[in-house]
Amino acid sequence: MIDQNIPHPWLVTRIYRFYRDGFRQMTVGRTLWKLIFLKLFIMFAVLKLFFFPNFLATKFTTDVQRADYVIEQLTQSAPGLVQPVKGE
Repeated sequence: MIDQNIPHPWLVTRIYRFYRDGFRQMTVGRTLWKLIFLKLFIMFAVLKLFFFPNFLATKFTTDVQRADYVIEQLTQSAPGLVQPVKGE
């Protein structure tokens, strides 16, 4: 009995060849892919340097201080939030 969930090896090979041949024959697409990668680089590398400084490294000197601050921020309740009383 053949399992229907597993694709046939020839199908995977055909799909791979389809994309391989398509990327080889691209002309305008290569330029578009270069623009996409350039945009991703700008978004993740350059913008991080200017807009997302390392807050914990600038405020605390040791890893223990950083860990304590993060735990405190994660476990403190939101302002105005009423804690349920045990037994209700």
